[in-house]
Amino acid sequence: MTTLSDNPDRYGLVSRIQHWGMAALFSAQFMSAAAHWALPRENALREALWGYHTTLGTTLFLLVLLRGVWGLVNLSRRPPHGGAMGQAVKIGHASLYLLMVIVPVLKLLSYAGGTRGFSYLGFQVLSARTTEVAWMQTLGGWHGELGWALAFLVVGHITMAIVWHRLIQRDDTLKRMAG
Repeated sequence: MTTLSDNPDRYGLVSRIQHWGMAALFSAQFMSAAAHWALPRENALREALWGYHTTLGTTLFLLVLLRGVWGLVNLSRRPPHGGAMGQAVKIGHASLYLLMVIVPVLKLLSYAGGTRGFSYLGFQVLSARTTEVAWMQTLGGWHGELGWALAFLVVGHITMAIVWHRLIQRDDTLKRMAG
C-alpha cells in the first residue's frame, strides 16, 4: 500500500514525487548551464536553454525549501542509513541539500546587490539598485562554480545508487525511492 508519508521500509508518495520530479528539473537546469558554458554566443539552442535558467532555478529553490520541510517532518519515519556507509550517505545528502540552497541564494544575493533587479513569473521580487554592491556581486560570482559542484555531487549520488547499491550490494535501496 502506498502512503503519502515516509516509513522505515520506503519513502512515501510525496517524497518520491519530489525526488523524481526535482531530478528531472535539475537535469534541465544543468543542461541549460552546460549549453550556456559550451555553446558559442548567438547559438539558438544555447539561447533557448538559457532562457529558462533563472525561472527554473528559482522554482527549484522554492521546491528545495518545500522538500526540506517535508523531509524534516518525515525525518524520524524515513528508512534508516546505518553504519559507516550510513554516515557517508547522511553527509552526501546534507551536502546536496546545502548546495541546493546555497547556489540559488548566492545568485539572489547578486541580484539584490545588482543594477538589474529580479522578477519571478512577472512579479518584481528585488528592485534594481542605482549602483552595485561589490561584496554581493563577489559572492554571487560563486553561483556558477558551486552549481557545478552540485552537479558533480548529483552525478556521485546517481553513481552510488546504481553502482554501489544496485550492482555491488544488490540491495533494495533503489526500490525505497522507486514507484
